[in-house]
Amino acid sequence: MSVHYDRILLTRLKFIGDIVLTTPLIHTVRDAFPNAYIAYLGEKNGVSLLEHNPYLDELFTIDLSRNAGFQQLQLFYRLNRKRFDLVVDLFCNPRSALLSYATRASVRVGGDLPGRGKLYTVRIKDDGTPKSAVEFHYQSLKAAGIEPKYFAPEIFLTEDERKESKRYLEWQGIDFSRPLIALHPGGTWPAKLWPAERFADLADLLTAKLHAQVIVTRGPQDGQTVHAVGSGVVGGVLTLPVLPLRQLAAILSLCSAYVANDSGPMHIAAAVGTPTIGIFGPGEENIWFPYTPAFPGGSAKNLPLRKDVPCHPCHLNVCNRAGEEYMECMKLLSVSEVFNAVKARI
Repeated sequence: MSVHYDRILLTRLKFIGDIVLTTPLIHTVRDAFPNAYIAYLGEKNGVSLLEHNPYLDELFTIDLSRNAGFQQLQLFYRLNRKRFDLVVDLFCNPRSALLSYATRASVRVGGDLPGRGKLYTVRIKDDGTPKSAVEFHYQSLKAAGIEPKYFAPEIFLTEDERKESKRYLEWQGIDFSRPLIALHPGGTWPAKLWPAERFADLADLLTAKLHAQVIVTRGPQDGQTVHAVGSGVVGGVLTLPVLPLRQLAAILSLCSAYVANDSGPMHIAAAVGTPTIGIFGPGEENIWFPYTPAFPGGSAKNLPLRKDVPCHPCHLNVCNRAGEEYMECMKLLSVSEVFNAVKARI
């Protein structure tokens, strides 16, 4: 290691899955600089997943639900007082660029972007080659002279968190002598949602064929979707309320398998070691699902499912095709295919 840093800040300001996908970099930086002070800055909800991470010394959080200038000024002051000598901005939006600049670190790595790129001392551009999200982030570390080492995302749960989540599920009637399979039918964008009725049919198959217990997880905006799944199930499922992210992570760690749309919870499940089946439509699994043996640190217990359609990848939030072709990528994925993928993993 030809470079040396004593005080390091990593920042990925928001999005749950993206924050999880930066955790291999945290481990790598700690190995490169075992005696350094290493901190992480991000939105308070997502960054909660980094609590108890043994490779971090401190977490700095920002509440992005409030547009509070005083809050930001306080954060500017706190960051400046830490005297960082390296900041790696893995998000590079205007706010994160300003926060990086506020540290006055001698080395500030960020994207070579119009305007805000001038706030970084080291500016990078994607080299254009296909790569996973983890490998994409590693371009920033390489620019700081740090070579990639770890690739598998990780979330560190305490034994108490696991025990409390197990007790919570037992109170809800879950019998841990039977397989426990979780489904996540929701998501931020409509184009990424496998039909709710298919999640319902999958739940019934899992119960009937595998004698499994099925729980349904949800995010704050998933009420209508989760209700549709519950209404369509012939047997029964346990629908969980919106949970704090660490409690969700602990519950997922207890599951035999997790079936999720391309969403933040999908990444959480993979990071706690639960066999994870990700359902993809407009997105690219080779970027956003680096959890299989095709990637460093991946495992055969994880599997992305996607059907080829002429418009992939469209990256649309709402499908723009009409008639029978509307949401074709999702409609082509059958319940039996997903069921067989789960069956193979439990």
